[in-house]
Amino acid sequence: MTETVTLCNGTWLRLKRRGRWEYAERTNPGGGVMIIAVTDADCVLFVEQYRPALECMTIEMPAGLVGDSLDHSAESATDAAGRELVEETGYAAATIDFIMEGPTSAGMSNEILAFVRARKLTRVESGGGDETEDITVHEVPRKDAARWLVRKMTDGYSVDPKMFAGLFFLEHEDLMRQA
Repeated sequence: MTETVTLCNGTWLRLKRRGRWEYAERTNPGGGVMIIAVTDADCVLFVEQYRPALECMTIEMPAGLVGDSLDHSAESATDAAGRELVEETGYAAATIDFIMEGPTSAGMSNEILAFVRARKLTRVESGGGDETEDITVHEVPRKDAARWLVRKMTDGYSVDPKMFAGLFFLEHEDLMRQA
């Protein structure tokens, strides 16, 4: 058995080494959640924000950490999704369904990401994130979403590849219910 060494502790991440393998651990207990949300007008919600790690603007689906504060330490992925959806987009969902979860980058991190589907959306506030965020919300017709994402990539945005997984889940909801 190879010894595990902690190289650095941060607020949300811990850098570790086991043998020659270096990896990051999430320190929040619940991992992350990505929200696949579609309005009554059949528009997919995307968020645009600057990401310091990439030093550029990104296009993502609404997302956040599960249990990222003492007030939310015992929340589920679907509870976190409801909170993050309102915070980032201003929409509340009547129902949020769990789809699946899995590693975000199995070779680099222990982070597990849950995918959820938000349904029956109602605009309840302006969104845009909390005081540390500057988020722009995009409502893109579902039929144009993949093409819109590709156009954003050509415009210089970093587009999270999981956006295409989210679109797959939208088109194959019956398949995912069987999992």
